[in-house]
Amino acid sequence: MPVEFTTLKSPNQVYPELDKKVLDLASSLKNNLQEKSVDFDRACVLGASSSVAQSVITPSAERLGFSSEKKGLFSEYSTSALRPDFFLPVHLTGVLLEVERGKTLRNNMDLLDLWKTHICTNAHFLFLFVPFANVRSSGRERVYETVITRLDSFFTDTNSVNVDAAYIFGYGPK
Repeated sequence: MPVEFTTLKSPNQVYPELDKKVLDLASSLKNNLQEKSVDFDRACVLGASSSVAQSVITPSAERLGFSSEKKGLFSEYSTSALRPDFFLPVHLTGVLLEVERGKTLRNNMDLLDLWKTHICTNAHFLFLFVPFANVRSSGRERVYETVITRLDSFFTDTNSVNVDAAYIFGYGPK
């Protein structure tokens, strides 16, 4: 199954002039990952960790200039040890790229990733990779659609975060 993404945009963007540049980055990343469906399938089996999916994404992200585990982005907070999976500076801001797998919904990792982007003074964009579905002993859990629904409420006129846009990437079997 190919990688796809959905974009959630803030009505109160700080950097609207970067819309096209960040969309082009997201599209390039998606296109670079299209041939990786078999590798993503291996990341979506019961018990697999997010590091399996991250290892599929890393070469493509690094080719685009993302650096892994960027330190110092949260130094002004008491939670200064926070690190994104990847970071890319873009103009006066940047993009946090996070890769999730099994704990996405049960441990609210999608919300944590949005919060990290919200408090990061160096980033106003989030690229969030989640599986289309997780296999559980109790059945299949629809992750991608649920994450979009959950995060969408943060991108409204009355309830927006200071994240200009979140690109939710889906990977693995549907």
